[in-house]
Amino acid sequence: MNFFKSFHNDISAIVTKLSSEGKLPEGMDPSRLTCEPPRDASHGDVATNAAMVLCKQAKMKPRDLADILAEEIKNIDHVVSVDVAGPGFINIKLATEFWHARLRDVLAAGTNWGDSDMGSGQSINVEYVSANPTGPMHVGHGRGAVVGDALALLLSKAGFNVTKEYYINDAGAQVDVLARSAYLRYREAFGETIEIPEGLYPGDYLVGVGKQLKEKFGDQWLNADESEWLAEIRQFSIDAMMGLIRNDLAALGVQHDVFSSERELVENDMVGKAIKYLEDRDLVYTGVLEPPKGKKPDDWEPRPQLLFKATDFGDDVDRPLKKSDGSNTYFANDIAYHFDKFSRGADQMIDIFGADHGGYVKRMKAAVKAMSEGKGDLDIKLAQMVNLMENGEPVKMSKRAGTFVTLRDVIDKVGKDVVRFIMLTRKSDAQLEFDFAKVVEQSKDNPVFYVQYAHARCYSVFRKSAEEMPSVSMDIENLNSADLSLLDDESELALMRLMAEWPRLVEAAAESHEPHRITYFLYDLASEFHSLWNKGTGNVQLRFLHSDNEALTKSRLALLKAVSLVIASGLNTLGVEPREELR
Repeated sequence: MNFFKSFHNDISAIVTKLSSEGKLPEGMDPSRLTCEPPRDASHGDVATNAAMVLCKQAKMKPRDLADILAEEIKNIDHVVSVDVAGPGFINIKLATEFWHARLRDVLAAGTNWGDSDMGSGQSINVEYVSANPTGPMHVGHGRGAVVGDALALLLSKAGFNVTKEYYINDAGAQVDVLARSAYLRYREAFGETIEIPEGLYPGDYLVGVGKQLKEKFGDQWLNADESEWLAEIRQFSIDAMMGLIRNDLAALGVQHDVFSSERELVENDMVGKAIKYLEDRDLVYTGVLEPPKGKKPDDWEPRPQLLFKATDFGDDVDRPLKKSDGSNTYFANDIAYHFDKFSRGADQMIDIFGADHGGYVKRMKAAVKAMSEGKGDLDIKLAQMVNLMENGEPVKMSKRAGTFVTLRDVIDKVGKDVVRFIMLTRKSDAQLEFDFAKVVEQSKDNPVFYVQYAHARCYSVFRKSAEEMPSVSMDIENLNSADLSLLDDESELALMRLMAEWPRLVEAAAESHEPHRITYFLYDLASEFHSLWNKGTGNVQLRFLHSDNEALTKSRLALLKAVSLVIASGLNTLGVEPREELR
């Protein structure tokens, strides 16, 4: 239950009622008004800008309209006071019983608390990782993997029908480089001393591929011309690298529903079909582009190219679809790929790109708008770099990869849950510092520990209760019958208010495609819980277990159970396992 949405509906109904009574003009449209938590919690529980948004339609001063609306809002169930502030903001305070009712809602829903029908089963395609199949993934790929996977989980919780997709870039020059690198390792497997020339992949991860090639093909390629072995070894190497990538993703808890091949798109002439689709709609032409910024005239050779009318759809310049040798550009292949996704029913698409692809955003959005005739929607999220540190010092490169630290190195060192949570502690387009020492320390400064510790602390009380007060059943039905009126301390109410906000947070994060909001929420919830715990250290009455007061114990256990359920709901949405015990 998103109770802010309920208040939006209640206030909209009030506007309609006042219009029907002639106190406001007819035809008022309240759809743009918002109901949200006040910036300052002391102002109340719900704030609405209804008067500010509707004053022009009402032809009234915002403050005067706010006074009229406030008188009606007072009649909504559980509203105890309504105040008009500033130029016309309306602040609403709710009765304690309202928060007790939300606590019962949490207990009844369990970890499904926060589930929403906002998506109404709409299909949405989330494409992420899509690392070139030329070696193990580095930690930057890992950030994109976590952002995409958590976003897919979040959208599913918000009611969307999500397809998680990986696009295999297996048609470019980089996979030919992979094949040549693997071929050298193949020769090495026969005892030949090799040198890896500049431009090929030097990592030790191809040593095993060379041995596998020897086992499969024997010496048949040793003295063969490249034209004879390139295609065979290329596909073998791509399959080996995708196996490596899938294993690394599995270690991170990531599983895709669909793997699409760029090579298959090209071989099935999907690129030609996409270009023809644009040609039939007069969206391409042959023209000459202006020289790129920073190019001197003698560095630039103007030539006719087949161009897509990207500027008609919001891009800065029109974009080439063909190279000088007549082959397709990468952009043309990407248009075909998104055309294929749209044809498969993905009218809503989200791509997770590395930050180095920022210049690609406008052209891809323009392409999707054009080839879907405005029916498709593409959102592109950029995943910025991750700076790996150890006690403040940069981490050295991996010997296995040759040029970078592998994602698997990081997972093996700190565990998938730590990697996933920390990768979401910043907005995806902000750089992230990942310090191995800090992400495993047990302190408030380590957000993943702080949240997991709150969940584990709840379970420590449950275990102690089972030992000392076994008569108090932890069965949800029993806890939901607790006398929640006994929970009246401000710290307890603060926890209930925050837990009640989780459904709104799910919808807002899903709508904005920002899964990092979940980690912020969980940290705030953990902070409120630890604050209550600490208060109980000094105030016996606020402790959770009271051997002489079973009713109070039962109500406190109900509160703790709700906290554990909401934390678990949030962690599950991040793909992180809630811990019942920390060691």
